[in-house]
Amino acid sequence: MKKIIALSSVLALGALGMACGDAGTGTANNSMANANKMAANMMNQANAMMSNAQQQMGNAMNQASNAMSTASNAVSSASNAMNAKPAMNGASNTNMK
Repeated sequence: MKKIIALSSVLALGALGMACGDAGTGTANNSMANANKMAANMMNQANAMMSNAQQQMGNAMNQASNAMSTASNAVSSASNAMNAKPAMNGASNTNMK
């Protein structure tokens, strides 16, 4: 965010410099308008990049959550399998006569 603020400040100063350099002519307004358009385009591009990064981070977090859920399910299944008692456990210890 600091980079975006710094970039917009630089663009604004550049626009002012161009406007002052053309003072007294009809091109001052055109230069200022062009600088404003350029600044707006840069801000739109920065916003689009931040939105894209935010979406990618959200996707990565969802994938990590899914992986953790899968791992948790695997651990739970393994625990259940270890705690399951064999069906013939009681019969193997009986004395048949």
